[in-house]
Amino acid sequence: MLSANMRLFILKRVITLLATLVGASLVVFLVLEILPGNAAQMLMGPDADPEAVVELATRLGLDQPAMVRYGHWVGGLLTGDLGTSYAYSSPVLELIQERLALTVPLALMAMILTTVLAISAGLYAAARHNRAGDVGIMGLTQIGIAIPNFWFAILLILLFSVHLNWFSAGGFPGWGDGFWPAFQSLVLPAISLAVVQAAILARITRSAVLEVLREDFVRTARSKGLSQRAALWRHVLRNAMIPVITVMGLQFANLLAGTIVVENVFYLPGLGRLIFQSIANRDLIVVRNCVMLLAAMVVTVNFLVDVLYAVIDPRVKASDI
Repeated sequence: MLSANMRLFILKRVITLLATLVGASLVVFLVLEILPGNAAQMLMGPDADPEAVVELATRLGLDQPAMVRYGHWVGGLLTGDLGTSYAYSSPVLELIQERLALTVPLALMAMILTTVLAISAGLYAAARHNRAGDVGIMGLTQIGIAIPNFWFAILLILLFSVHLNWFSAGGFPGWGDGFWPAFQSLVLPAISLAVVQAAILARITRSAVLEVLREDFVRTARSKGLSQRAALWRHVLRNAMIPVITVMGLQFANLLAGTIVVENVFYLPGLGRLIFQSIANRDLIVVRNCVMLLAAMVVTVNFLVDVLYAVIDPRVKASDI
């Protein structure tokens, strides 16, 4: 059972979560409302008959006041009715579900790679502070931060697809064709997404671990005969995880939102490519719902990170309450 303090902590976080979602929905709606152009005109072409354009705009509900359309949109979000795409003539919810089946596994693969590489590299560098291993890891992370995702993705395609022919250069066969072919098609995109994030997280892990290593309880543990490796894994890592988890939560949200470029490089039919295509088609109903989904994911991840703080370090919960 949760304690009273923990329930109060979670309740406050849930209220903040809901308020942030309402604010995000207003921002998303208003930003797309002030964009120039007309969705009905875009769908029918520049030479379309003006009366036909007006008729289509009426059918799509574009002639209604902004607040009425906002109310209908929010009501649809709450009931799962996201409307119908102008360009695809398909329910938006079906389009998003279909694309999330690729984007979410891709982001999870990239996040797992990021976590494994970053924590291993950060611990290794911190354990060899100011020695060759530390300098080498920090040099590699600096290069990783400087490399754009799309450029690294192209290098991976040239090496592993064109020269070595180990992976396909793009496309996605679908999970229905078998797990292994689908998994293989996501390996290179996941690596290209993970490199920059792992470089950032490795530097933060190193700094957090070095800070904890200076604490008295670590020196006491070492003086009692505990090896450096045992001290790192038993005592240091858990106490250093607060800033690391903060960045991990933000990075997972960034990976979900940052798939737009990588999915286009590898020609993957994910959520990022859907957003890109919908912007080009001025399919505002799809863009609006996709952006709101990404915003909700970011807010939800931050909420889960806050709760995880309280589980790892009760002092966070106590100071908040």
